Amino acid sequence: MERFDTNALYAFDNLAQLERGCRVVGLDEAGRGPLAGPVVAAAVMLDLGDPIDGIFDSKQLSPAARELLYGRITARAVAWSQAAASVEEIEEHNILQASLLAMRRALMGINVPWSLALVDGNQCIPALPGDSQRTVVAGDTKSASIAAASIIAKVTRDRIMAEYNAHYPGYEFSLHKGYGTALHRDRIKKLGLCPIHRRSFCANVIAQTEPDLLEAAVAPPTTHEDGP
Repeated sequence: MERFDTNALYAFDNLAQLERGCRVVGLDEAGRGPLAGPVVAAAVMLDLGDPIDGIFDSKQLSPAARELLYGRITARAVAWSQAAASVEEIEEHNILQASLLAMRRALMGINVPWSLALVDGNQCIPALPGDSQRTVVAGDTKSASIAAASIIAKVTRDRIMAEYNAHYPGYEFSLHKGYGTALHRDRIKKLGLCPIHRRSFCANVIAQTEPDLLEAAVAPPTTHEDGP
């Protein structure tokens, strides 16, 4: 497994916890950029006295390392929760608002007392009091709690996309996880879109890269049985 020095990340959270006098919760999401699938968020309250070695930004970890850390985090965290916003909610609200909605849902799943939510990025969660949250740009490289949430969210979303792979064969969702890779765009060209595609994303991205795919992107959804 990759080795990252997590001391600084835990020091960040310990300082935040000391300032508030109560436990902090880290929040992050996975799946803002893909052409298909939900956006998934996680909330994690770590035991800061029991550091988990190797916690860091999920994007800089291998899939095997993420899976290993997922098990350690879920076993040793004080509390953790995960939630999602659907493709329909992404299309209705836009990806930013859907991401914040998923994070708020994840936070609501933490059933132990907390005083401060550390939110990855620069956007506060709507309907959550401002003094109960703090945004942290690039928080998954600064805060152990946010980094842990990034791992939970990423592993959870990857598992969801692997399940969709069985329901929508031919798209290879287990390989590209819904991102706009050359393989994914090729499958859209051959098969059209399925119900878990974000139609506005497909139209916007494909129009810039491969206009010949645009007709498939805006056509009515192909008929498949419902996914997971």
